[in-house]
Amino acid sequence: MRPIITHFTDDDLYKFTMCCAVVDNFPRAEVRYTFTDRNNMVFPVGFAKAMREQIDSLADVVMTQEEARFMKRACPYIPHWLYDYLRGFRYNPRQVIITQDASGHLQIGFEGPWCQTILLEVKTLAIVSELYYRMMGLEPLVDLGKVRLGACDKGRKLLEGGCVFSEFGTRRRASLIVQDTVVEAFTDVSHSSDEWLGRFAGTSNIYLAMKYNLTPIGTMAHELICAIAGMYGPVMANKLAMQAWARTYQGALGTFLYDTYGWRIFSLNFTEDYANLFRGLRVDSGNNREQLDKIIAKYRSLGIDPRYKQVVFSNALTTDSAIALQHYAEGRCLPSYGIGTHFTNDIEGLHPLNIVIKLTSVKPEASWPFWCDTCKLSSDPGKHSGNPDVVARFEGALHIR
Repeated sequence: MRPIITHFTDDDLYKFTMCCAVVDNFPRAEVRYTFTDRNNMVFPVGFAKAMREQIDSLADVVMTQEEARFMKRACPYIPHWLYDYLRGFRYNPRQVIITQDASGHLQIGFEGPWCQTILLEVKTLAIVSELYYRMMGLEPLVDLGKVRLGACDKGRKLLEGGCVFSEFGTRRRASLIVQDTVVEAFTDVSHSSDEWLGRFAGTSNIYLAMKYNLTPIGTMAHELICAIAGMYGPVMANKLAMQAWARTYQGALGTFLYDTYGWRIFSLNFTEDYANLFRGLRVDSGNNREQLDKIIAKYRSLGIDPRYKQVVFSNALTTDSAIALQHYAEGRCLPSYGIGTHFTNDIEGLHPLNIVIKLTSVKPEASWPFWCDTCKLSSDPGKHSGNPDVVARFEGALHIR
């Protein structure tokens, strides 16, 4: 079976920016990740074996000089020493454990140095998604002509609606060629007029950004805060994450993902110095309008004008919901929208997989004799990730009732 991932930068930017922060701040930390299929699907017979072959093939995927040159030019905030690390980086398939039970349910886990395993998550999710459609014989349902027409229609609506939007769909895409078609369509539509009210800002996928000369978009994911919470506790995890991020990027790349443990504890840590240092915040769970109201109230309480602060919405958005949010947020902040599955897996006959990989335990040094459990507490009901006992313990530490 042909490899699904053949380019080192066929990945989301935030994995590389977080990798840089991890090497810089937590170079000896070790972590464990766990795959979760929220729909508890039955995968086809032999899926784990086919996944094993795909993961093994990652050992041959390396960063090219062209990819490094592009990232140095397009991502000037990343210290150049990271590319020395990435040019020598080799994926270690032995860090990935894949099994499939008798009922067909899939289990995947990672374990190893954080600075290495951090680069496995997005690629693994993209493989699971595309491989599933292959093995189920669903690839013939993908009409790239229709994909392009649909993307052009979505792009025009967003641009006409004044939305600044990015494509965030690598993790649960139907395939690379589908994502490629979507990004190309957005690029063409955005260049078709100088009078759009909105703007296509770029894509999270570095390889496609390089292919179409776009800006790679991304900052961080919840795993940074989750790992720090495991090592040092959830009460101050946001503050320690902001400190580490600022240390590595010195004020650049300043959009903070705040919702790992809810608004209340983040707000207590989001003091005036951090509110001024970070350009803005990303909303990834909860009711988007309610979250925006809280953000605006927080900035105002600190004497900061929220109209000049960026708020990135990325919570399961569609074209219509982004346009509706634009009407609500315009003039109150600098809104933008990161849209994923709605762009790269909106195909008649295909049902997007509801899959995630989350960091579940950590230790600051490989020599530690025990692991520190962690979890993520989503603002969306039913989307907490981690062992239920750990979730309950963290809720107690954070006084969540």
